[in-house]
Amino acid sequence: MLTLRKSQDRGYADHGWLKSFHSFSFADYYDPDHTAWGNLRVINEDRIAPEAGFGAHGHRDMEIISYVLSGELAHKDSLGNIKGIPPGDVQRMSAGSGVRHSEFNHADGQETHFLQIWIQPNRLGVAPSYEQKTIPAASKRGALALVASPDGAGNAVSMMADAAIYAGLFDGDERAELGLNPMRKAYVHVIRGAIKINGHDLNSGDALRIENESQLSISHGREAEILVFDLMA
Repeated sequence: MLTLRKSQDRGYADHGWLKSFHSFSFADYYDPDHTAWGNLRVINEDRIAPEAGFGAHGHRDMEIISYVLSGELAHKDSLGNIKGIPPGDVQRMSAGSGVRHSEFNHADGQETHFLQIWIQPNRLGVAPSYEQKTIPAASKRGALALVASPDGAGNAVSMMADAAIYAGLFDGDERAELGLNPMRKAYVHVIRGAIKINGHDLNSGDALRIENESQLSISHGREAEILVFDLMA
């Protein structure tokens, strides 16, 4: 079964310096039908104005993935990491027993556009940790590249969660398929462009909730970038 959710049905918050679309209930946005999907808890599409950002704040027991689309995200945390996250990089922070961090856009005149993703971990109270990797665009071109998984296979970051995240770029005749375990859940988020997935037409910001399916078929991309999540049921 596939359930389409259109971009305009997401929650939205405009804080001036931050504009954010919420795929799941977050902060002041609450929708009882969209609190999580499997162990996927948050997908926020954030746009941070120049010289603005999130001040130091804390997290516990959550796998947090940042996927930067444009601009650069400046990360600083209580583990001693001070990093710049450019487009093409995937960052993973395991909050575990507790971590504090800040995220800023220090660019002059350039907005930072990124996805903030939270996945519930399979172990609580672990030591917090940090990882960042560059995922070449060529590996995503007309294919689904693994970007996060429990074992960090290939060039993926590792997560303490029973989940995997794939990223793909599709245009024109490029096609891909992904086998699914029908006993698990899956989720597709369209970052930009347009795409057809299992016969459904999706556009930027749209999503598909997937359950009891064994195959994902991706085609008819028009400058599309997507994320696919394999999740606990």
